[in-house]
Amino acid sequence: MRTRLVSHAARRPLAGLALFVAIVAIVVVAATLFRGGFTPTAPITVITQRVGLVMNPDAKVTMRGVQVGRVSSIESLANGQAALHLAMDPSQLDLIPANVDVDIASTTAFGAKLVQFVPPDDPAPQPLQSGQTLDARHVTVEFNTVFQQLVSVLSSIEPEKMNQTLGALAQALDGRGAKIGEAMSDVNALLRTVEPSLDALSHDVAVAPTVINAYADAAPDLLRIVDNTTQFGNTLVDEQKSLDALLVSTIGLVDVGEPVLSDNRQPLTDMLHVLVPTAGLLNEYRSALKCSLDGAIALATSRPADVPGVIVSSNFTLGIERYRYPKNLPKVAATGGPQCDGMPIGFGQRAKSVIADTGANPWQYGNQGILLNSDALKQQLFGPLDGPPRNSTQIGQPG
Repeated sequence: MRTRLVSHAARRPLAGLALFVAIVAIVVVAATLFRGGFTPTAPITVITQRVGLVMNPDAKVTMRGVQVGRVSSIESLANGQAALHLAMDPSQLDLIPANVDVDIASTTAFGAKLVQFVPPDDPAPQPLQSGQTLDARHVTVEFNTVFQQLVSVLSSIEPEKMNQTLGALAQALDGRGAKIGEAMSDVNALLRTVEPSLDALSHDVAVAPTVINAYADAAPDLLRIVDNTTQFGNTLVDEQKSLDALLVSTIGLVDVGEPVLSDNRQPLTDMLHVLVPTAGLLNEYRSALKCSLDGAIALATSRPADVPGVIVSSNFTLGIERYRYPKNLPKVAATGGPQCDGMPIGFGQRAKSVIADTGANPWQYGNQGILLNSDALKQQLFGPLDGPPRNSTQIGQPG
């Protein structure tokens, strides 16, 4: 009976202990669920120069305003940098490019920091992988950092000198508000005028290094030109007396030559008009004259003969068609222009024959062999002929 009473008395403390343990387990599980302890995550590491004072574990990791993870821990590295270990939602990794940019930003000047993923301009086709390491490109400057820098600046300024400076500045600005406002208005108008040319100015600034490098490469030549110009100027200074004498002589020559040219102006004009046809003819036959001169130059510069004396090459040729009256009479003002087949004509070569209508055509009837003195045969072959050949006893007379 006693044993039963003891066991019955111990039930109530055991039940209380079991209830307490159950309550603690519920609280722990709820807290773990709240912190995402049972949610699967993918580790990502972010390396940054600094994280600031208000970057804490469990900070949000967002992209386009949507939370995609949290900061699990912060680690200080030996080189002074910091490593943020992120716990990312695995379902969001496929939506984040592998080359995503990372900023450490804050919602307000005094708010807690968060890790912000910024999509790049040219996203990579591969998504972000678990275990990948990223570099933070920007960290928001905190208000306490600005205040600390301001305090350090103010601590280095002596109050009395600061007071003197502010007093002098107040005296300088006293009564000049209208002028300062007018100056600011003028500056605003100037900037408004310059603003449309900013694109051209940016282009000029972009190409300026190329131009400056070109001038730098040409600097030795430019300096040499300046040096030569200096020497030229020194020469003019040293020879100024000779230069003055030259100018005086030139003035005297002009004074003497002016009457000569004025008195002979009409004869000189008439002479130029007379020379116009001759100059035009020379211009028309300039190619033939040049050809002749080229042949003379080649002949003058050619190698002399192996033996002294004159070498003559002569032979007999077959007869060709002779002059006939009246078809082969010469013409007045015949045309045809200059003819030049290249000079000089080499050994064994033959100049080309020019067929004109101012004389006999050696190949009119195709006679390239021995000519038989039989006009009847020619008339039978080629039809009526103009007249008989002119012989030495019939110069100027028909046959």
